[in-house]
Amino acid sequence: MIKEFNIVATGVGGQGILTLSNVIAEAALKQGYDVKTSELHGLAQRGGSIPCHIRFGKKIYSPLVLEGEANLIIGLEPLEALRCCYYGSKKYGTIFLIDTHKIMPISVSVLGEKYPSINRITKLLKQFSKKVIILNASEKVKEKTGDVIATNIYMLGYAISKKLIPIKKEFVLEAIRKVIPKRYVEMNEEIFKLGMKVR
Repeated sequence: MIKEFNIVATGVGGQGILTLSNVIAEAALKQGYDVKTSELHGLAQRGGSIPCHIRFGKKIYSPLVLEGEANLIIGLEPLEALRCCYYGSKKYGTIFLIDTHKIMPISVSVLGEKYPSINRITKLLKQFSKKVIILNASEKVKEKTGDVIATNIYMLGYAISKKLIPIKKEFVLEAIRKVIPKRYVEMNEEIFKLGMKVR
C-alpha cells in the first residue's frame, strides 16, 4: 500500500470533473485506501473552473493537495490544466494528462484575448513537469458515442492502463457501476476500456 497519492482533476462545469473525482475516490476506497476529496464547484453549473482534489493512501489527514505536491494533474480542458500548474513540480515527479478539447473562457470570447496553442501550454507546463501527456480524448469519445460527455472516463481508462494512478482496473469498474447512473453504466464501461487500449 502506498503512503499517499495526490491528484488534481480540473476542467469546467459540465465536463464531469465531479463524476471523475467520485469514481477515483470510490475505486481507491474499494482498494483499501484512506481517501479524502475536496472540490470547489461554486461556478460549475455556469461553465466556471472546477478543480477537484483527490488524495488517497495508507492514512490521509487533509483533503487538499499542497502546491508542488500533485502526483497527477488531469486536465479535461487545456487552459484549466495550465491554471493548476502550481500544484505540479519536477521535484515531486508530477505528470500532466490533458485533453486537447478547448472551451473558450469569457476573457477570450468577450475580451478578445488569445487562447494559447496546445504547444504553448505544453511548453509552459514543462516548467512544472518532466512529463506532459496530450490526448485527443474528446475526439475519440465523440467518434464512438456522438458526444464528448464521457471524455472523463476515457482519460481515466488511459491513466489506469499506463499506471499513472495506482488503482486496479477491477476496482475502477466497480466504482463506475456505483457512481454512474444505471442507464449510462454500460456506455461508460465501454469508454473506460477504449481509453485503456490507447498506446
